[in-house]
Amino acid sequence: MQKAIHISRRLRAGRLLTSFFRPNRCGAATFALTILICLLGAVLLAGPAWAQAGKPPATPQPGAGGAALKPAAPAQAVVICLDPGHPSEVNSGRTVVHGVTELDMNWQVSEKLAALLAQTPGVKVVKTRQVKDQLSTNRERAEVANRAGAALLLRLHCDYGKGSGFTLYYPDQQGKKQGFVGPSPQVIAASRRAAQALHPGMAQSLAGLLKDNGIRGDSSTAIGRKQGALTGSIFSQAPVVTVEMVFLSHKADADFIKSPQGQDRMARALAQGVMLYLKGLANAGRGAAVK
Repeated sequence: MQKAIHISRRLRAGRLLTSFFRPNRCGAATFALTILICLLGAVLLAGPAWAQAGKPPATPQPGAGGAALKPAAPAQAVVICLDPGHPSEVNSGRTVVHGVTELDMNWQVSEKLAALLAQTPGVKVVKTRQVKDQLSTNRERAEVANRAGAALLLRLHCDYGKGSGFTLYYPDQQGKKQGFVGPSPQVIAASRRAAQALHPGMAQSLAGLLKDNGIRGDSSTAIGRKQGALTGSIFSQAPVVTVEMVFLSHKADADFIKSPQGQDRMARALAQGVMLYLKGLANAGRGAAVK
């Protein structure tokens, strides 16, 4: 509105000048020149207003009255990598014990766990393989988690021997395999924290159903005693926890894990442990908040 008033005043000034220099007071040539000068003056004086009137509003620039606004980046999902154990370069997992195989139990529980975690906002599930019988080395499994930038590599297995119940393992020291030394001290520390977060969730869910063998280091396993840590741990750049869900050599354990109800219970126990771990990450500022 002020720009329009400014232009109107300039035009009125031009008309006043033209009325003063009428033809009866000046010659025709002088009159024509006066008209031209007045019009040019009006254009020059009002030009900036006309030029600005047709331009869009200027975009704010940093340091010029405000920074340019950028859309907020979407929150990045936390990746959980599930590794159902076997078949690998060490064991096919197809040995039948008490009517079940480790390969089947690992796969079935991992599928149920993946479905549970996939329902959680802010969580993305990655699996080390898409087909149950696909042969993958332990190094290849760790590399899947590495490429995905996983916040946790969770390895699911079933044990054999004289014991019973569930056990959590984490790399408590570096090992060496194929000339490679790992995991890093940072991964060792993060894996210990992950195991400590997972364990209470599992223990609460499985109380009265399976014996709780607690948390142990990779170095206490047969493979760990030979090479320092489990192979999947050595090559992992993500916090890594191996869960021996049951002892298949123990009949009651085998009966539990082969039943649909037992598999559901184990999957929920693992999911509860994972959620406790993720909430710990969020509280520490190392991961996205999980609802």
